Formats: sequence, C-alpha cells, structure tokens
Amino acid sequence: MVAVGAVIKDENERVLLVKHRPERGGFWQGKWICPGGKLMLGERIEEGIKREVKEETNLEINLTAPLTTFDRIVESEGGTELHVIYINYLAEKAEGELRPNSDVGEARWASRKDILDIWEELHEDTRKLFRIAEIVQVGE
Repeated sequence: MVAVGAVIKDENERVLLVKHRPERGGFWQGKWICPGGKLMLGERIEEGIKREVKEETNLEINLTAPLTTFDRIVESEGGTELHVIYINYLAEKAEGELRPNSDVGEARWASRKDILDIWEELHEDTRKLFRIAEIVQVGE
C-alpha cells in the first residue's frame, strides 16, 4: 500500500494531528497521526495528499517540500500482514476551518511542546516522520 500524507503547520508553527474513530480499527488505531491515507490508482502524489487532508480535516493546504520516504512492514506468523510505503510532504494550512470528517474522530493543532508531552500517544511511524521533518530532534 502506498500511503500519502502531510506534516501540516499553521501560522503559529503548530502541527496538525488526527486520530481515527474507534470503530474504524486498524494499524493506526488509538494513536495520533498526521492526516493522510491511501493513494488511489492513477492519482498523482500531490493530488492524493490534498484530497486526503481535505477529506479528513476540511482544510486546504499548500505543499512546501517533500520528505524522505520510508516504509513499514508488519509481520505475523502467517507472513506479511501489512506493507506501507509512506510518501509525505511538509505543508502549510491555506484555508478552511478544521473539522474532522470521514473516519477521523479527533483533530488538534499541537505545538512542539505539546508533541513532546504526548510523545507516547503518537503512532511510532508518526514519531519517525516528525524526526524526518525535524519537528523534534533525534534524541528527543
């Protein structure tokens, strides 16, 4: 699966986090993550990121810079359970009012301090993404 998403900052340098609705289940359940989702067949990366962010948060964004791609492979006794290739961009909020939509139950803007305070509540892939995006330093 190819997943696209964005580390979105607002005018106060806060980062947008979302949490999926409990009934959705899945690998990211119960953890704060950045908005994003599955890239659709025939969809360009940038279009997919903007679509997913709009679907999940009601926000329009401007993409500012691509981030290093990484992947996650989840193994089980029966073999590979999940293989995700993450393609993310840094982005800025352009317009719209934050309103969780679709499968998102919660959304919040978080300062760097907030992020460090809830570090264990972030999905481990989001923690990796925040290091790549230099939202936090490697040792933090």
